[in-house]
Formats: sequence, C-alpha cells, structure tokens
Amino acid sequence: MVHLLPHWNWKGREGDYIPVLCYTNCDCVELFLNGKSLGVQGYWFPREGRRENLARFAAPCTTSDLHLKWTVPYQPGTLKAAGIKDGKVVVMKEITTTGEPAAIGLAVDRTSITADGRDISHITVSILDAQGRVVPVADNKISFEIQGEGTIIEVDNGNPFSHEDFKGNNRKAFNGLCLVIVQSRIKPDRIQLTATSPGLKPNHITLNTTEVSYFQ
Repeated sequence: MVHLLPHWNWKGREGDYIPVLCYTNCDCVELFLNGKSLGVQGYWFPREGRRENLARFAAPCTTSDLHLKWTVPYQPGTLKAAGIKDGKVVVMKEITTTGEPAAIGLAVDRTSITADGRDISHITVSILDAQGRVVPVADNKISFEIQGEGTIIEVDNGNPFSHEDFKGNNRKAFNGLCLVIVQSRIKPDRIQLTATSPGLKPNHITLNTTEVSYFQ
C-alpha cells in the first residue's frame, strides 16, 4: 500500500516547495516528478528487522516518523510513488495535476431502496475536469432537483468550517466533493436526481424504490 498526499494542483505557486507525504507498508518508496526521480526513502521502523532488510537492498533508512516526506518544488504534471518490497516495485501511486472544472460526476451507493418512507441512498457528487478526474481544489456550488417518489433529506461536504444548512437543495463542493442523501417515500416508483452548476456539464442519476416485503 502507498498513500500519497497532498493533491498536485498548486496553480500560481510554480517553484514553491510543497511538502509531499507518503504512508506505506513497503520497505521503501521512490518518488518521481514528471519521470525524474526525487530519491528513495525508507523507515527506521516499525517492523523488527526492517533496518536489516533495507540494508540488504541498499535502500536508505531516512526517517523515524510514521510517514515519509519529500520537499518538492512545484511544477504541474504527475507525482508517482513506487513502493518497493524485497527489492521489487510492488505498488504504484500517481497524483496528477488536473484541468479546470468541467462537469459533475455522480456516484450512488445503492441504486435500489425500499419504498417505506425511511430507506436512504447516499450520492457522492464530484467536480470533474474534461478528462473525468476529480478537481481537488474545486468549490463550485451544486444545485439539486429531485423528481419522483423521493426526498432530499440532507446535503453535506465535509468542510468543518462550513455554515451551510444541511437541509436544502444546494451545497458547495469541498476539495472537489459533496454529498446528497435521498430518502424514499411509500410508493414504489423511480427517483431522478439532477445536479447542476453554472459552467459545468450537468448530470442526473436514477434510483428505483421497491415495494416493502413483509416476512412472517
């Protein structure tokens, strides 16, 4: 496993040094920016014997923190982390500079819910660039319209500093994402949720509500 952060959208900060952190359970990790190696780093710990394993593969032990860190001068492109275990690359992780917001993406956890007036479905809303990648700095305001046998019961975006109402039909994205929760009514039918925002390609998603089943 390799987890790399932060995002790599820092328009206007070209040349500034950005701390890049990596969490991994590999022996060590090599970081690349636009194909150029920025060096290999590894842990002093936590696994017993890790220092000996790293020495065996001539990989550096560079930190006693719980994460690896590089300080990278920003330029647009692709950061790539190669996780190395037993001397071999076993996992890759890439973070790429995205384009400008262009469209709305919708992903639903359940496409069918029970028509009991209580069942719910969570719909994740993403701000996408022209290539379908989530724009991690986007904060576009998204408006929602629902048709059919369903109700919007909550909207959210995970921003702890937001004062927006959870009850409503619109929400600003936070780090390119927000959430809308839809609840069924008591009539089996279809629910269509439409998401729009000025300047973005709109999107919609359809859910089915099914009749309540009773068991003796």
